[in-house]
Amino acid sequence: MKTAVIVIAFIILAVLHQDTWNWDKAELVFGFIPVGLGYHAVYSIVAALFWAAVVKFAWPTRLEEWADGAD
Repeated sequence: MKTAVIVIAFIILAVLHQDTWNWDKAELVFGFIPVGLGYHAVYSIVAALFWAAVVKFAWPTRLEEWADGAD
């Protein structure tokens, strides 16, 4: 179940990364940041939080235990 949720979230993030809907917008966010740059700034934060959650909740500890036992 965890793996399926992670894969689906990854696919959604990969699709959202291709933000073709922002290419022609000339508006500024907060008066100085182009919309596309602001979008990618927020996207980068979301992606970092996603990978932090993957490491915290889906890290394969059994592989670490196996590797530690080989010594």
